[in-house]
Amino acid sequence: MLQARQLGDELYVGVHSDESILENKGPTVMTLQERIAAVDACRWVTQSVPYAPYVTSLPWISHYGCKYVVHGDDITSDSSGEDCYRFVKAAGRFKVVKRTPSISTTDLVGRMLLCTKTHFIKSLSRLLDGEEGSRTESERKAEGAALTERMRLYASDETGKRPGSSVWFWTASIEARGDHIEEEKGVFSSLCQGSQPKPGQRVVYVDGGFDLFSSGHIEFLRQVIKAEEKIGQDEGWYSTEAIQERVGKGGDYGPVFVVAGVHDDEVINHWKGVNYPIMNIYERGLCVLQCRFVNSVIFGAPFMPTRAYLTSTPWGMPQAVYHGPTSFMPLTYDPYSAPKVMGIYREIGEHEYSGVNAGQIVQRILKSRDMYEERQRVKGVKGIGEEAQRRRETMEEEQHLKEKVNAA
Repeated sequence: MLQARQLGDELYVGVHSDESILENKGPTVMTLQERIAAVDACRWVTQSVPYAPYVTSLPWISHYGCKYVVHGDDITSDSSGEDCYRFVKAAGRFKVVKRTPSISTTDLVGRMLLCTKTHFIKSLSRLLDGEEGSRTESERKAEGAALTERMRLYASDETGKRPGSSVWFWTASIEARGDHIEEEKGVFSSLCQGSQPKPGQRVVYVDGGFDLFSSGHIEFLRQVIKAEEKIGQDEGWYSTEAIQERVGKGGDYGPVFVVAGVHDDEVINHWKGVNYPIMNIYERGLCVLQCRFVNSVIFGAPFMPTRAYLTSTPWGMPQAVYHGPTSFMPLTYDPYSAPKVMGIYREIGEHEYSGVNAGQIVQRILKSRDMYEERQRVKGVKGIGEEAQRRRETMEEEQHLKEKVNAA
């Protein structure tokens, strides 16, 4: 979608129905409404188009005023084995972009079924510097440079061509990143400088694992924006005079600047166990970075935002720290005790997608294991097998025991 937006001024994204995907490709993981929410949250998308036909026709794209159809360089066929884009290709209205490597639905389903941890990243900054991995030094450097460049691209604005979000890393001890005792300021370092808070904007902080970046995460972030817009409305942000003043100084903008902290793989696995997170910190960070509701991302953020951490961010102490409904994190203490004491804690209540998290998505896969096993087989991916299934069951039992010990 980023590459497609870079080719034009607007990007319309067609979203197939659950039924057409099942007929032509296999079972869906997310519902149509959840997938539409994901598309609408992408900063490079102008508009989502639900129920797009699986085989793209000229009248369909012409109806929406689209000049070209863009797709990756992999071949997509319908249930009859014919090219889904044969009609637009014949008309010379098809553009091909390079497919993003390393991550796909097939990869993610495989991690869930096989219960592997090989996708974990020990140190993202070292990986980007080419200092982590099993390859040769030159190969590690090349991979690190490619990953860094992709991160910079994901930090672009809605055009995909100009700087957009800022990207930061927070470096501290594992105790400070994953525990509730250590008060470390840590060290903030910048990968790329994008937008900064504008005059009058409230800086607010959110954090989480954002694993599988689901509709639950997206709706939470959207609700944060709505809550801040309500505060802005109450304080006269949308008055004619205020708008004219901002426009006179260079352009209008919203009342909030959202900073999102993303936890390390090691920290999340400590609390959730099994092989969570399903997506590593790089993948999860890119998901957050592309979201239109986020202005800056901090990689390696602490599980507990302490006073020392919150007061030493590049923007100073935030005006608010938001947290949403949590039902998939067995805790033995309140990680938000510091912002509560500081009087800046705000909570987002239950919403339409409150129950959609990484745990529920994994359960969707496991409940339909046979269908997904067949999907993986068609893709040429090794099946789960009894050994892998026993491994997941053992890891889940160990996690349940750990939670009971912690609770006691």
